Amino acid sequence: MEHIVQEPDRRMIQKRSGTLVPFDPMKILNAIHQASTAVGDDMTPEDYTYLTQKVCAAIAGTEVPTVEQIQDKVEEMLIRYGFATTAKAYILYRAEHTKMRESESYLMDVYHRLTYSDSESENIKRENANIDGDTAMGTMLKYGSEGSKFFIVNHVLPKEIAAAHANGDIHIHDMDFYMLTETCCQIDLIKLFKDGFSTGHGYVREPQSIQTYAALACIAIQANQNEMHGGQSLPNFDYAMAGGVIKTYNKEYFRALKAYAQAALGYEWEQAEALEKVIRAGIADPLRLEREEDFYKKLSGLNLPGIEPGQIRRMHDFSVKQARRYTKKQTRQAMQALIHNLNTMHSRAGAQVPFSSINYGTDTSPEGRLVTSMLLASTMDGLGGGETPIFPVQIFKVKEGINYDPGDPNYDLFSQAISTSAKRLFPNFSFIDAPFNLQYYKEGDPNTEVAYMGCRTRVLGNRYDPSRECTFGRGNLSFTSINLPRLGIEAHQDLEAFYRSLDDTMDLVIRQLLHRFKIQSAKKVRNYPFLMAQGIWIDSEKLDMEDTIGEVLKHGTLSVGFIGLAETLKALTGYHHGESEEAQALGLEIISHMRKKLDAESEKTGLNFTLLATPAEGLSGRFVRLDKARYGEIEGITDREYYTNSFHIPVYYPIRSFRKIQLEAPYHALTNAGHISYVELDGDTCQNLPAFEKIIRYMKEQGIGYGSINHPVDRDPVCGYTGIIGDVCPRCGRREGESVPIEKLNELRKKFPDVPRYDCTR
Repeated sequence: MEHIVQEPDRRMIQKRSGTLVPFDPMKILNAIHQASTAVGDDMTPEDYTYLTQKVCAAIAGTEVPTVEQIQDKVEEMLIRYGFATTAKAYILYRAEHTKMRESESYLMDVYHRLTYSDSESENIKRENANIDGDTAMGTMLKYGSEGSKFFIVNHVLPKEIAAAHANGDIHIHDMDFYMLTETCCQIDLIKLFKDGFSTGHGYVREPQSIQTYAALACIAIQANQNEMHGGQSLPNFDYAMAGGVIKTYNKEYFRALKAYAQAALGYEWEQAEALEKVIRAGIADPLRLEREEDFYKKLSGLNLPGIEPGQIRRMHDFSVKQARRYTKKQTRQAMQALIHNLNTMHSRAGAQVPFSSINYGTDTSPEGRLVTSMLLASTMDGLGGGETPIFPVQIFKVKEGINYDPGDPNYDLFSQAISTSAKRLFPNFSFIDAPFNLQYYKEGDPNTEVAYMGCRTRVLGNRYDPSRECTFGRGNLSFTSINLPRLGIEAHQDLEAFYRSLDDTMDLVIRQLLHRFKIQSAKKVRNYPFLMAQGIWIDSEKLDMEDTIGEVLKHGTLSVGFIGLAETLKALTGYHHGESEEAQALGLEIISHMRKKLDAESEKTGLNFTLLATPAEGLSGRFVRLDKARYGEIEGITDREYYTNSFHIPVYYPIRSFRKIQLEAPYHALTNAGHISYVELDGDTCQNLPAFEKIIRYMKEQGIGYGSINHPVDRDPVCGYTGIIGDVCPRCGRREGESVPIEKLNELRKKFPDVPRYDCTR
């Protein structure tokens, strides 16, 4: 093969970089040989030589041919002389190398933008709300993220899956973590706190007060966030924190009792200490809020030498009064600290606030109720400057017989949650009585109460182990979303064609989720020193450090998501589901079809394949940008900057709140991986709490699983007022740009504790 030319070729060729190098026909021959070998084409050495000579002859009239021109001629000659199979292999090889060259160029461009642009002008630096892309560590995190995505696309994903993600048929969420970890988890603090735990960098003793309970809850969220890429949730927050209240109440009770013994009974300090030991030894159960008389009966039955019965009564009553006062104060401070910590503490190299969420509202014990009440009060206060806290995402669990109706033990907390949400946007509301949540519920067992993670994710059902259909220690493993509007556009109103494409795309996503799951399953416990080694994930405490985690991960979910049902219906019928009953029926048919397919896959594999109403607003923009470039501007479909989130009625479409709830509610039952419905209200919702509550109650009655009310929130930077501010602040009377006399500020501070203390008079 080496004698394909008789004389050395003196010509030059131009590389893609523009530089000139000597022309070498052997490179052409070798490329043809490699393509032929790759597909097993029956080509001989003479064929290689002949085709190379033909390519050389074809470019003979070109003074300085380019690499691209030579490759074009190779393709042409392979096809012309009957070697179509080899031609196809050569074309794929060429396309793959082109993609890699362009990707490298793209990656360098991304790094340049990350380095020299700020987040005000660069979307890539502000695509995640809890990462500050302008900080050193935020930028470093993005360097790693973009480099990881490049590696995954070009060296890990099967080619058809990589292409589907790149061109916008699907979107693989959190691709940068593809080789590393899972999405989200529900953390059982009661289990974690028992006997203490390790964060991987040191051992933490079992907490002994409500303030320590709250602090360690933040530490647990932070530690778990460092090992997962999604949100961390506390599903039984009030139940877990109640233990801290009990310990604080007992500590304060005995602190007051010893003070009384010294002041009223003349005890020395050592005698007071001994008295406490006698009482603790004689009464095994701790003192509980609202059960003080039970404790007193046991106390009065003890042999306390030198103390008269009347003195025991007075000592007990004094201690209870003091303990209640200080326990409430410390619980309030603990909840304030929790909110401040979760909005300021960092994870992931100091660049990201943990994406935290907490679920509460169903613990009817006095201690759990105190936690919930103080948390809501602290949320109402806001942060140090009066700002509305973003984290934790708070979810109030609504349940008939517990907090839904007047007379229910926690109805007052439900009312407090409504007034707090009306001012601060949180809490959101989850509904245990929704049929798809209620089917798992067991009275008195918080592990069977639905709990949502952040934007909308949930776990309850468990095809892998039906005896473990629960919340604690489980979460989503990964999810990938489908570009539904594109399928609708390309179907040209042919429903059979649409469903064929939908099935093909879902099959592709299922293969991708299994591909990712295989990678996740090969990880070992030592890769997750907190999540797995501390038993956060269900059954992980049964594993050793060198064990792989695949078997316990099967309790998690693999989810297929979707974007833009409204635009899909518009493409298929000319109307979205807010405009037409027929479109609504088709929408439910489409999402039911997706759910049935995933249920069938669960039966087939024994894994938890679930359907997610995708929460990613950024993805809505990415899909529509790609589709607008491909199909042009289509009215009602690609003519905006985003596709509508999941199954929602478009936000631009005028519709009454109750009607929106009616239309969206049936989709909650179908999207078992997670969902949420929002209602947008104008005006100051604090001024009409009955209307706010009426909407929440209507969500519950219609079968919504998880709902929220959005409303405008203004804040006066001078007096700290939060609510609706028109031309004049209703608290201080200030207009935009005006100052407030210091005398008036001081007067306001006597009435309103949230008025800032810095000088705002100038």
